[in-house]
Amino acid sequence: MANTPFVEMKGINKSFSGNQVLKNVNFSINQGEVHALVGENGAGKSTLIKILTGIHKRDQGAIKLNGEEVYFSHPKEAEQQGIMVIHQELNIIPHLTVTENMFIGKNLTYGKTGVLNTKTMRKQCEANLQKLGVSNIHPDDIAGDLSVGKQQMIEIARAISTNAELIVMDEPTAALTDREIESLFDVVESLRKQGVAVIYISHRMEEIFRICDQITVLRDGEYIGTENITDVDFEAIVKMMVGRELGERFPEREHTAGEVIFEVKDLARKGLFQDINFSVKEGEILGVAGLMGAGRSEMVETIFGYARKQNGRLYLNGQELTVKHPSDAIKAGIGFITEDRKSKGLLTDFSIGDNISLTNMKSISKNGVISAKKEHRLIAELMDRLKVKATGAAQEAKALSGGNQQKVVIAKWLGIKPKLLILDEPTRGVDVGAKKEIYSIMNELTKNGVAIIMVSSELPEILGVSDRIMVIHEGKIATILNRDEADQEKIMTAAAGGE
Repeated sequence: MANTPFVEMKGINKSFSGNQVLKNVNFSINQGEVHALVGENGAGKSTLIKILTGIHKRDQGAIKLNGEEVYFSHPKEAEQQGIMVIHQELNIIPHLTVTENMFIGKNLTYGKTGVLNTKTMRKQCEANLQKLGVSNIHPDDIAGDLSVGKQQMIEIARAISTNAELIVMDEPTAALTDREIESLFDVVESLRKQGVAVIYISHRMEEIFRICDQITVLRDGEYIGTENITDVDFEAIVKMMVGRELGERFPEREHTAGEVIFEVKDLARKGLFQDINFSVKEGEILGVAGLMGAGRSEMVETIFGYARKQNGRLYLNGQELTVKHPSDAIKAGIGFITEDRKSKGLLTDFSIGDNISLTNMKSISKNGVISAKKEHRLIAELMDRLKVKATGAAQEAKALSGGNQQKVVIAKWLGIKPKLLILDEPTRGVDVGAKKEIYSIMNELTKNGVAIIMVSSELPEILGVSDRIMVIHEGKIATILNRDEADQEKIMTAAAGGE
């Protein structure tokens, strides 16, 4: 590797409205290196990348590219110097083809005629995909018809078509299937061999230890340290991230289930799932595992009334429920923490307080008139209980870190005192410290008799938190396992359709 880092950031400081979010942060990366950038939500990772790529201006500090100081005032300038970012929210235009997406803003034409040279563009598109070892995407495919994993490959291919020397990947596996994750890792290895540097931002420690060479940790906007990945373990990184020993990854769980509180019989929705039969007891966590596209999210969304069932019956405390709309489920005492917190779980332009109040009107109002005293007490109590880090209840939800946004979503539902709480990917995009806090909240709820259904794509989470595990394969229940008989191999075998 080169003696001079490809990118070096030194003493970076940044404040917003008097609030210092980066304090004297250092970061460097060599060519052909995969370097993890980690920290709790709100640690300053995104701000640091935005400064590197010219979205934000730094207050102090220096950025050097191949030893020469640079100052990017716009992302285009960073791109021209070979620095590309693949954001968690992909920049794909769905109605365009793969080729058209790859050449957005840089179309090839026949001389000065302005006529598109589609033949050459298609050939170059194919060559870029082949360079990554991708053979299952055709240049003429409509991008919106492809899976998230394939759309991500288009973004990476677009980056290397501009001769990118550094690619930033922000939570790249958050919405990928296991097979797509393996393909991504192959691509990262291919980029490494080509001398491309990769900054890998992820909360999934297993991935970081598998594919990264170095790891840099930020905490509360400060640089904590950089280590060779071979010199550290999970516990050491967590201690750097949270400033203390986290202890066991999953809090101890004393499970005493009560009577059956919720039952599903013969639930079906055409083309998505069928013959769904299961029950959940008071104080129990039922984990729901399965491959992406197996029908897990669609099943729990149907239970909550986001979509109409084709067939089946729901029972709460032995009484049949009619759920035609989420309001019916809420009235019955069912809460739902959605996988997509930004579009379904939160009103991001509203304050924390407003988000909590809107779900809890019944308990804070009388005859349609809100009691300000009750409202303030409820909001303060829930923010304190869930340790929401914010400037106050008036802060907009969109200004919070991912982990704190998720805590606000949970707070909304705790106020209704649910009998059944459905959590769909409750810790996606949440750091290890906040994850453990969410698991502790789940334990506290079940001690008070709340039944929980938790959908998760993270097998360690499914095994570490659930009392029983229901595995879905192609819209049907493959098996239901007790905690003590389950392991990763059994779950994956059932999820893939094996015996």
